[in-house]
Amino acid sequence: MPLPGSAQRWAAAAGSWGCWLLALLLLLVTGPGGASEITFELPDNAKQCFYEDIAQGTKCTLEFQVITGGHYDVDCRLEDPDGKVLYKEMKKQYDSFTFTASKNGTYKFCFSNEFSTFTHKTVYFDFQVGEDPPLFPSENRVSALTQMESACVSIHEALKSVIDYQTHFRLREAQGRSRAEDLNTRVAYWSVGEALILLVVSIGQVFLLKSFFSDKRTTTTRVGS
Repeated sequence: MPLPGSAQRWAAAAGSWGCWLLALLLLLVTGPGGASEITFELPDNAKQCFYEDIAQGTKCTLEFQVITGGHYDVDCRLEDPDGKVLYKEMKKQYDSFTFTASKNGTYKFCFSNEFSTFTHKTVYFDFQVGEDPPLFPSENRVSALTQMESACVSIHEALKSVIDYQTHFRLREAQGRSRAEDLNTRVAYWSVGEALILLVVSIGQVFLLKSFFSDKRTTTTRVGS
């Protein structure tokens, strides 16, 4: 017996909300497959390295961005287990590099601030190893995805895009706030310097004008014959 119109609408709404809740729950529980997101402090004249065990044929992506410090740049270097350089960039503010592991082993990527003498940096990186596991594994399946499962997969992908955009804008907001604070500090120092210069010039002008109108005593010496 077919459902009344209102019941069908309620069933469709319940199914939609069920997909949203299921996709959000799976995204929070499982998270991106093999992804590492870290924000760390990199002191001046320092170098920080990270290591990751990767299987052959795995697709990986390294993305980084300097959030605060100096000219917002850093050196980055990626090496395979044999020490072969896969990626190397000098004084980059942000970049992204994708590669496929050619062999099993421990891959190393380093961030260096050795060229900076006074300023430390705050660096964010996201290292993704492999693809995300499927929301509905195809093993032991004899039929295609149902309409509700397809909707859940689409919502899951949309939520991952939302998280990526949120991370991107959060980093931009942090970098913009750091630039604004640096600019505010420079303006404050410049204002104090100008005030001191004006004070010194004003005092100098007062003494200079006073010297123009001061009485000069002259001494006359008479020499009698």
